[in-house]
Amino acid sequence: MKLVTFSESAKKPATTGVIGTDGGVIDIARAAKAAKVALPFDAGCMISLVASGKKGLAAIKKATANVKKSHFALGKVKLHAPIPRTRKNVFCVGWNYLDHFNEGAHARPQQQEMPAHPAFFTKQPLCMNAPFGNVPAHGNVTQKLDWEVELVMIVGTGGRNISEANAMKHVFGYTVANDVSAREVQRHHGQQWFRGKSLDGHLPMGPWIVTADDVKDPNNLNLQCRVNGVVKQSSNTKHLYFKLPRIIAELSAGLTLEAGDIILTGTPSGVGHARNPPEFMKPGDVMETEVEGIGMLRNKITK
Repeated sequence: MKLVTFSESAKKPATTGVIGTDGGVIDIARAAKAAKVALPFDAGCMISLVASGKKGLAAIKKATANVKKSHFALGKVKLHAPIPRTRKNVFCVGWNYLDHFNEGAHARPQQQEMPAHPAFFTKQPLCMNAPFGNVPAHGNVTQKLDWEVELVMIVGTGGRNISEANAMKHVFGYTVANDVSAREVQRHHGQQWFRGKSLDGHLPMGPWIVTADDVKDPNNLNLQCRVNGVVKQSSNTKHLYFKLPRIIAELSAGLTLEAGDIILTGTPSGVGHARNPPEFMKPGDVMETEVEGIGMLRNKITK
């Protein structure tokens, strides 16, 4: 099941939908009303939908079972990030592909060996951007705008001190994100990542959440980032250094994860700042971010 947050028009509020068999968007609330199905969640809120878990998904299937034609063509609605505004910062994992760790060695003389535990950081909620939204360059702040394709996990059932053995039971689904980064801002603030990763609009995500039951093997998905049609990153999630269950187990140790929490799992090699010479994005560039079986983002860099 592919779940979206969309607006019918600029004057209509955002609501949740599901992609129909014809590739269009079915309005969940509208379908439920027509089928006289009581939804166990607020249809205007993806986090509420995610929190409803299997009960919510069963209600969606029941409500849409007899919908022969989607309410809207996909190209006629505005897609938002599946979770347009998070309740807390977005969780991210750094250095989670060995090739990416190695390509950036010159920038971190103090850390020459792969850490024994995942390196976590966060991005602030106003980073969120639509799957086809414009990404602001923030030229007054950065001239070194970089790309990072990532597979994203969406937490379903929350918990604390989750074991690796049970970790994947807590995943509601998956989506795609680009961890857009302002490289010199990272360097200006003690080499820590939060500030350079957290500029407004610097986390395009989507185009939908694919529920976990529809992703056969999240540990074997091709992922790619292209800028102006040129491939910059190309890898597979099988190369993740810390696998998905380990990420959840370590992140949840003494820290409660909640339904709707977003976890970026890391980026492979090919980022701009590690190239020789370095490459960075500028206004007018178009960035495409894709994970096999999940979806693709297409974002223009603007002033």
